[in-house]
Amino acid sequence: YWAEDRLGSKRIHNAYAYKKLLEAYGKLPLGTDFPVEQVSPMLTFYAAVARQDLEHYPKGGFESDNALTREEALKGMTIWAAYSNFEEKEKGSIEAGKLADFVILNKDIMTVAIDEVPTTKVEKTFINGEEF
Repeated sequence: YWAEDRLGSKRIHNAYAYKKLLEAYGKLPLGTDFPVEQVSPMLTFYAAVARQDLEHYPKGGFESDNALTREEALKGMTIWAAYSNFEEKEKGSIEAGKLADFVILNKDIMTVAIDEVPTTKVEKTFINGEEF
């Protein structure tokens, strides 16, 4: 893994400092680093919470004090992401008057073992309330 080689042993502690950023600013939108990383919401969620790759590296998680809770990760991918685009009145949560864009998953990512999150699949997709 290249991050410490590029950033150095002192600066690496502030890399991907999700919890520190959240505590400083109150909201933390999440997304992928495509094309460097895969476009996968499940992998984004997993990495934010577990702080590991799919091979469970590093042991104990990378700078695990900066891990997000599942609720924080979910907000980062929904309402806080919408907020970062000035779209929180239209999307980011399921409420009357908002677009009904959401998915139904085959597992509850809020309760399954964290190792099951990356293999979670989308069963149904709804855009503006209509199933696709």
